[in-house]
Amino acid sequence: MTSKYASKQRKALYNAPNHVRNKSVGSHLSEELMKKLGRRTVRVVKGDTVKVVRGDEDVLGLEGKVTSVDTHNGKLIVEGVTIAKADGTMTERPVHASNVEVTKLDMKDNYRKQKLQYEEGSQ
Repeated sequence: MTSKYASKQRKALYNAPNHVRNKSVGSHLSEELMKKLGRRTVRVVKGDTVKVVRGDEDVLGLEGKVTSVDTHNGKLIVEGVTIAKADGTMTERPVHASNVEVTKLDMKDNYRKQKLQYEEGSQ
């Protein structure tokens, strides 16, 4: 960040281009993944398994697979995290990426696998 003022930091985030917003969809890793990979955070992608560690009591502690990632708002859609609408139907509830912890990585992407293994070997 270039400013100490929160309002300017928020404005910079809201006006940020897509390649910068992609970086804001990162989350902490679980303890065992941190030790295995030698890093604290990773960008969340569709297919990762995450656990909600902060938020309302109705979603706290829920674990599920990420079904979609909204990089524009920095939010994730997680299986099993739902909210009741006024008519009683359940709908998916977006969770901010900073409020979850990655418990299992989806390693189908060769680029991601190569990048994480490279960083694992260098540290």
